[in-house]
Amino acid sequence: MDYEFLNAKTSASLDEIRVRVAHALARHPLCRNVRFDIVSVPRTRRGGNWTVTLQAIEPRAVWEASEIVADIQDAYDLALAA
Repeated sequence: MDYEFLNAKTSASLDEIRVRVAHALARHPLCRNVRFDIVSVPRTRRGGNWTVTLQAIEPRAVWEASEIVADIQDAYDLALAA
């Protein structure tokens, strides 16, 4: 079995990732008012090439927002601009 296929990330544009993060945060009652920005970064050892900066977040939502963002980061890779 090809395990790389199971661990492969889906390529998405910056706008697509931004929409996915916004929708995921909006679904959680504590995270609905979180303001964030998506930032392209050099590829890390874990393979990621983007991150989320949480700018306005109430203390009760920090853990939940971090978990939501981590799940999305595990699933998506920023597509390189053509």
